Amino acid sequence: MVVEDAGLQADAVNGLICHGLAESDMFVPATLSEYLGLPIDFGERVDLGGATSAAMVWRAAVAVELGLCDAVLAVVPGSFALPRSQRRMPPPPGWFGASSNNFGSPQAEYEIPYGNVGQNAPYAQIAQRYGAQWGYDPSALAKIAVDQRTNACAHPGAVFHGTPLTEADVLGSPMIADPIHMLETVMRVQGGTGVLIANAGLARRARHRPLWIKGFGEHIAFKTATYAQDPMRTPIARSAERAFAMAGLSPGDIDVASVYDCYTITVLMTLEDAGFCPKGQGMAWIKDHDLTYRGDFPLNTAGGQLSYGQAGMAGGMHHVVDAARQLMGRAGRTQVRDADRAFVAGTGGIMSEQVALVLEG
Repeated sequence: MVVEDAGLQADAVNGLICHGLAESDMFVPATLSEYLGLPIDFGERVDLGGATSAAMVWRAAVAVELGLCDAVLAVVPGSFALPRSQRRMPPPPGWFGASSNNFGSPQAEYEIPYGNVGQNAPYAQIAQRYGAQWGYDPSALAKIAVDQRTNACAHPGAVFHGTPLTEADVLGSPMIADPIHMLETVMRVQGGTGVLIANAGLARRARHRPLWIKGFGEHIAFKTATYAQDPMRTPIARSAERAFAMAGLSPGDIDVASVYDCYTITVLMTLEDAGFCPKGQGMAWIKDHDLTYRGDFPLNTAGGQLSYGQAGMAGGMHHVVDAARQLMGRAGRTQVRDADRAFVAGTGGIMSEQVALVLEG
């Protein structure tokens, strides 16, 4: 569907970049190549959690720029779980979302036994630390969810399309891990996604307005927040700085932002550390700006993962697709006028690995 949407032939694709596949623990690029009937000159598997999709885009762009291939299909299958045989034992559980359960890993030895696992509690710890350092205004964080729900209500594909949200709804929803409420966390859905990264010649022949990958940056600082030198300075600070420098642009040049939003605190800290507002002043900045598609700082115009939905690992590619549709002029009711430059951020782990992209139409 991605290739058809671009108006190109499938044989133009000779690169494939992916994450994982439920049917295959190994040889994933080869397995997908076989499934799709696409022999490839470049294959790669990326494993950066929620930052995977944004990381795929710049890796594919580098492969194309180096001439390794002409067009790369970047695909994330999504969150669908395969049925299990009744005669085979299921794999061991992922202990409340912990990712390193094997004996000998620091997480298995020093964190799992004490209950410091999953995502909710560690992100809540980050939010608590933020509040202790700069203050915490719950209504500002709620506004992020409310503005993104406004965007979702204008996007027919969103899981919460037609279901408006108020600040009182957010703050009145159950507390998941203090100070994070239920409506400040992602909504899981089923699905998958993909994008096509091609050379300039193929892009000119494509059906829609192409866009350039003008800058990118990536920084991996730790795996779990226990080992963060300073949890208040997130990896996006370095990756965004590099992306803007590469593009020759600054945060003030951006027309639309598409920021990974597993929690509202993730959005706040990403905006601060990427340079859109001063550190520690993000809550006041958010309350002073309209984050909807019709506002002065359009953010996650399809609703983000909070209100469009998070299709597992494919959730990160939602932000790439949302930004691309804006720059192509294909965002429907949520189209931002004169959208020519976009900032995309992907976040993996507990704010531990982050990728920044600067895109231009």
